[in-house]
Amino acid sequence: MPKKQNNFQTKLEYTAMRGLIGAIGIFPLKISMQVGKSIGKFIGSLIPKLKKTGRRNLEIALPDLPADEKGKILNGTFESLGRQLGFVSHFKNFTPEKVRELVEVVGKEHFDKADESGRGILFFTGHFGSWEVFNLLPPAFGQTMNILVRRIDNPLVENYVDSLRTRLGCKTLDKKQSARTMFRVLENGEILGILADLNVQEKEGVFVDFFGIPASTTTSIAKLALKTDAIVLPAFAVWNEEKQKYIVHLEPAIDYQKGENAEQNLIVLTQKITNVVEKYVRAYPEQWLWIHKRWNTRPNGEKGLY
Repeated sequence: MPKKQNNFQTKLEYTAMRGLIGAIGIFPLKISMQVGKSIGKFIGSLIPKLKKTGRRNLEIALPDLPADEKGKILNGTFESLGRQLGFVSHFKNFTPEKVRELVEVVGKEHFDKADESGRGILFFTGHFGSWEVFNLLPPAFGQTMNILVRRIDNPLVENYVDSLRTRLGCKTLDKKQSARTMFRVLENGEILGILADLNVQEKEGVFVDFFGIPASTTTSIAKLALKTDAIVLPAFAVWNEEKQKYIVHLEPAIDYQKGENAEQNLIVLTQKITNVVEKYVRAYPEQWLWIHKRWNTRPNGEKGLY
């Protein structure tokens, strides 16, 4: 259940959020993204708990990496979050033409092939680079996508954020209330986007390897695909410093089989999905959300890692 907030707190948070995004967004886009990076670094220094979690995650995932390299990656995480904030601050001004200009797409042929099949398409990504860009990208190419989200507890903030996400035509689905809808949109041959890289409670997922460590991972993508025969496509928005733009990498569809063992089918497909997430985190570690307790849920009897 979302936490109840009093009216004053709700309005205060909304005013602060609108003020922050508005202040960042008054500049040209490139400057807004630079300002956002600075804010990201400031938040990192302001909330030491986040840095503590990030350092622990790096110890778990990359134990042999020198301390200075870990520090560089962690600083990059906060800069990446801030850069995305600067990008989002201009969502209200973006047109489909502008999105196509600002975002380069690599591997669009993989989507075109899936689209021609007439089957539902299940995109997955992670909290990586700019995951918010996927709210605008499909409409920029004449497509509509349903995006699974966790609603923000503050209704005023949620309504504003949702207006930014859906302004070009994408639809958001509440992850807590949309199980039947998700199956229906895929069975109807539509597109659904889901984030695949956060820790979940054991009852909501399965343990698969992530950086060689068992990580409790959502089975929602695998369940949807196996039930609806949807095509599973990886998509990651990577910031390219040289080009000064996000480059969206669309990977080939993930191959999966429907064997007789339903539980094994879920585990195998979830592991394949997680392998792709790890591939991008290893390639661009400074752009992933290291400040989330990814290995928080442990197998029964195993000591906690945090």
